[in-house]
Amino acid sequence: MAQAKSIPVASRPAYEAVIALTDAVCRDHLNEEWAALCRELAVRLARKRPSPLLRGEAKVWAAGILHALGVVNFLSDRSQAVSMSVPELCAIFGVKSSTVGGKSKLIRDLFKMYQFDPDWTLPSKMDQNPLVWLISVNGLLMDARYAPPDIQAAAYLRGLIPYIPGQAKEDDG
Repeated sequence: MAQAKSIPVASRPAYEAVIALTDAVCRDHLNEEWAALCRELAVRLARKRPSPLLRGEAKVWAAGILHALGVVNFLSDRSQAVSMSVPELCAIFGVKSSTVGGKSKLIRDLFKMYQFDPDWTLPSKMDQNPLVWLISVNGLLMDARYAPPDIQAAAYLRGLIPYIPGQAKEDDG
């Protein structure tokens, strides 16, 4: 993940204004996992040259970031433990849904984000993301979770899967 220290000086105030908003919304309505992913996306936006965060209101960027990540992680799906509809998101930030939708689309296009995007999936959702586990073995796509252990180990060592199924995840200690 990108580091906040690597943000250009000119972009830092815009970045800090955006993450103050996303952190507050995530603290009050979502969780720390969402906040961390929002911060990561804000860092990447702040590091772009020129940074798009320098144009427009912080609340619009904050809402756009959360919406873009919400598209990837199905934030509006009420069957999930943590969810929020687009109208709720817009009301919380005090912005119009058309404005948020446009900013979200810009962000998703800029980073080539899509539903189930492994690069932007919440860590708690990795196990349920089918795209995280797809690997090619002798030209055939397969789910690494059902591959033999030696293939799983090779896929992990090549960075193709986040961990070896059945073994403790790195962050689990």
